[in-house]
Amino acid sequence: MTLAERLSAIDRSIADAARDAGREPSEITRIVVTKFHPASLVRELHALGVREVGENRQQELSAKSAELAELADLQWHFIGQAQTNKAGAVRRAARVVHSVDRKKLADSLDRAAFDDSILDVLIQVNLTDDPGRGGIVSAELETFAEYILSLPTLALKGIMAVAPLDEEPARAFSRLRGYAERLQGLAPEASWISAGMTGDFAEAINAGATHLRIGSAITGPRPAQG
Repeated sequence: MTLAERLSAIDRSIADAARDAGREPSEITRIVVTKFHPASLVRELHALGVREVGENRQQELSAKSAELAELADLQWHFIGQAQTNKAGAVRRAARVVHSVDRKKLADSLDRAAFDDSILDVLIQVNLTDDPGRGGIVSAELETFAEYILSLPTLALKGIMAVAPLDEEPARAFSRLRGYAERLQGLAPEASWISAGMTGDFAEAINAGATHLRIGSAITGPRPAQG
């Protein structure tokens, strides 16, 4: 299949999953994750109408966004684990950071503000029992959300998570939906739920996901890491 065919196929599947869940497809934002792919692929995606692009690594995010700076309507999403010393570089390139999970990172992103810019951020929640995985524990959600809300250059938009490999996605995303409801009880405007990838986006949509992170099903196999 061509890039255009893969993109169309995924969009049809997303629309079908949304209708099956009693939702409008227009409620859902599809982010194309281009990890390890060249900037030229992002340019092709842009020509096909893609405007929301995600990156896991700061170096790739910075390099691609700089190379494609003339595509001013591209919205770059950072979805990987960010180091505090890279917060400035992430902020300069990304419109949204999905993976804020500690106060030091939130502080670093806030301090890296330039001009009068506001950065959209999501709180990443760990849906596993492994403390080595990214994300806060659910018990810290309200306290951490209040902290982010106190930072003047960050706009808290919602919540993000990755489904565990050893659990049914529907069950994990059901918990995430509960966390999202808790967050909205504190911050009603924080309505985004970033969840769902190629193998589990239907379950994520059924649980209320508003933003999906789709990679190789659209882009094709990832090139070998350089």
